[in-house]
Amino acid sequence: MICNALFSDFYELTMAQGFWKKGNNSKTVFEMFFRSNPFKGGYSVFAGLEPLLETIKNFHFEKSDIYWLKSLGIFEKDFLEFIAGFKFSGNIWAMKEGSVVFPNEPLIRIEADAVEALLLEGLILNMINFQTLIATKTARIWQASKKGAIMEFGLRRAQGNDGAMSATRAAYIGGAFGTSNSLAAKELGIPALGTMAHSWIMSFKNEEDAFQSYADIYPDNSIFLIDTYDTLRSGIVNAIKVGKRLQEKGKNFGVRLDSGDIYYLSKDVRKRLDEAGCPNAKISVSNELTEEIVESLVQNNAPIDSWGVGTHMVTGGNEASLTGVYKMAARKNAGEAEWTPVMKFSDNPAKMTNPACKQVWRLYNADGSFKADVLTLEDEKIEEGIEQTFYHPANDYQNFTFTPAKVEALLEKRIENGKAVGKIPSLKEIKAYAEKQLDSLDYTSKRLLNPHIYKVSLSEKMRNLKQQLIKNKPVFPIH
Repeated sequence: MICNALFSDFYELTMAQGFWKKGNNSKTVFEMFFRSNPFKGGYSVFAGLEPLLETIKNFHFEKSDIYWLKSLGIFEKDFLEFIAGFKFSGNIWAMKEGSVVFPNEPLIRIEADAVEALLLEGLILNMINFQTLIATKTARIWQASKKGAIMEFGLRRAQGNDGAMSATRAAYIGGAFGTSNSLAAKELGIPALGTMAHSWIMSFKNEEDAFQSYADIYPDNSIFLIDTYDTLRSGIVNAIKVGKRLQEKGKNFGVRLDSGDIYYLSKDVRKRLDEAGCPNAKISVSNELTEEIVESLVQNNAPIDSWGVGTHMVTGGNEASLTGVYKMAARKNAGEAEWTPVMKFSDNPAKMTNPACKQVWRLYNADGSFKADVLTLEDEKIEEGIEQTFYHPANDYQNFTFTPAKVEALLEKRIENGKAVGKIPSLKEIKAYAEKQLDSLDYTSKRLLNPHIYKVSLSEKMRNLKQQLIKNKPVFPIH
């Protein structure tokens, strides 16, 4: 875990000195949100929060960092002395890790001096963007498998050492039940999984000897990789021979397919296992699996018991990052009692930000499923059982009226004056919460293709404030 405050974009440091030098280190509110769901999906799974909060508590500059900054010749001595004692002293609100989340709603809200808030930007985006991307990818694969047994096999394809550890953690939250990453299994308490590689089989005189030797050592965990030479003419034949010997001892076994036409091979292998009197033998598959491939295999009733997913799970596959951003929502200068709401303007309404200190409310249907999320001013409260109208964030003509059966405020205070507050959930609790959240999301938003767009709306007060700021925005002459 990197706790060095130099883990920041350089312009954060130059801006921080600018604020400090001009005496403009005012109180600020920043929010982290993302602009669109990855993978053209209908939802995202929020991940990375707990390690982020732990890192923020220990975020600091080393003496060598200050010496290096001094050597650059652009930072003043007094400023360097000021940041040498940096320790976050502000407040942070966040949604629960494992929450199902949607575009343009704040996942994290930071209230701090401008310098402190700026120095956290790169760290927050780095940790949340990646883990949320991977948790979401895994959730899509897990949902495609109909909540099957998903194994994370991505260590060797992950983006560096830390990328592998972070990806394993996020994949576990998103639905993987175990990992091949031994260090992550130890450090995070995730079940360690693994069978054999082709090199094991090629190290023996023949395939049957390789399988038998493995079964002798691991009689309770024998899963034979059957595609080293020929899956149907050799691999499954030898696996059945050795497997039946295990069955005579009261043990079960399994086989793994790692190449070829997975659908055709799994059907044929299942038929042979059943005909040989091995109906309880399990079939595991791997080899560049994606959610689309998994969904197709499941829909076509491929007899697969577990799925080993690597590259696409731990890298995000064809989508390299979450579109997370970090934007100011309010400021308060010295001596001022009230926050001044601020927003980013744009010719594209979808790119405008939502102003002010906010709360996010989740509205529920009577059956406990999610209906919509609503952004409100911090001091607003949405009441359940009362009909209310909510507004599209970019198109004032679109609105809906709804009587929520239940409401939930999603942003909870997690750091107060630099100190942790609230209960810290275990990784298992986060994983269980993510599953519960996914169960509460309508299936139409979980479709891989053309998912339903979940509503993220504004309260009337938030809508009115945003319109007022747009009306009063600066007007510049056209040149």
